Amino acid sequence: MNKKYYSLGLMSGTSMDGVDLSVIHTDGKSKYRAILDKYFKYPKNIYKNLTTLRGKIRSLKDLKKHQKQIKSIEREITIFHATVVNETLKKTKKKVDLIGFHGQTIFHSAEEKITKQLGDGKLLSKLTKKKVVYDFRQNDLKKGGQGAPLTPIFHKLLVEQNKIKTPVVILNIGGITNFTLIYKDIISPIYIKSNWKNKKKIKQHCLFSRDAGPGNCLIDQWIREHSDKTFDKDGKIALSGKINKKIVLDALVLTDQKHSYDIKDFNNIYYNFQKLSLKDGAASLAEYTAEIILNDLDFIFKNKFWNKNLHFLISGGGRKNNFLVNRIKKKIKKKLNLIDDLKIDGDFIESQAFAYLAIRSFLKLPISFPLTTGCKKPSTGGVIVKNF
Repeated sequence: MNKKYYSLGLMSGTSMDGVDLSVIHTDGKSKYRAILDKYFKYPKNIYKNLTTLRGKIRSLKDLKKHQKQIKSIEREITIFHATVVNETLKKTKKKVDLIGFHGQTIFHSAEEKITKQLGDGKLLSKLTKKKVVYDFRQNDLKKGGQGAPLTPIFHKLLVEQNKIKTPVVILNIGGITNFTLIYKDIISPIYIKSNWKNKKKIKQHCLFSRDAGPGNCLIDQWIREHSDKTFDKDGKIALSGKINKKIVLDALVLTDQKHSYDIKDFNNIYYNFQKLSLKDGAASLAEYTAEIILNDLDFIFKNKFWNKNLHFLISGGGRKNNFLVNRIKKKIKKKLNLIDDLKIDGDFIESQAFAYLAIRSFLKLPISFPLTTGCKKPSTGGVIVKNF
């Protein structure tokens, strides 16, 4: 019987507005149970410092240039994470074994094999008196992968434990969109011990995933720069605007499709929308985002095996933008539901995932795979630290 652990996962996404915290009970393999989920909003000064810093970091040169500021903000957000962890540990009666600390991404370049997540694992361990697993992406980059996405192995667990029909695509619309295609395939002939004379082919769930362009990042940036709001709640601003088809088409032509994306990849394209009004810009950027996502999924629709009975589940903050989701629905022409319809909270899948990945890292189990990140072989990841 597999030993189970209590793990606390921390995720602060590209919206940079706060921290999602989850505690789960899991064996790191085939079972998990959600214990609690909670969101902690960043104070205004941290949010401002993070968004300002990210705007300055567009290259490795910028990372070196702003090292002093990076270190200062890294300490600031680590202390914030420690505060919310300690607050949670006091309230929960569960003895947490590990903390999975994603950190705050400010730069990601698979081509240069560089990823930078703000977050001092040693300091977090010292302040919380817990073992911490952090820096999840670096080993995958060293093994030839893109460093993202890392959540597919948890998506597979979600599908299997909740008995979700396959083939299914879990479309996670965060700052950047990623998807996981989960399908059953014949892996290899396996001899059944109870009857050695018979040879039976076993179908197992397989994974394919990659990033699929922007999610909330461009829309959020537009709203921040053109209003006193930080995001388009429910997509209401976009709903009152008009899509500029020419600008969207021009932007699509200029887009370089990649396996792994960072917000900086869309800097040049973003400025094509600048002459639009607040409402029209929000609508047009949502339309552009939907088109890029569908372009990245196009090969799935062309595959007869995957396409048969294929359905979609949307998770992440972007699922709350009704305008964006409706544009995707109109274009996708497949059954599409929010993952919440299955009584799975779409806000906390990634924080639960990093709690799960922390246990897998501790057990030296792989967290990335050739068909998820492009690494050469299944790879472990994460740095484990005990600093107390």
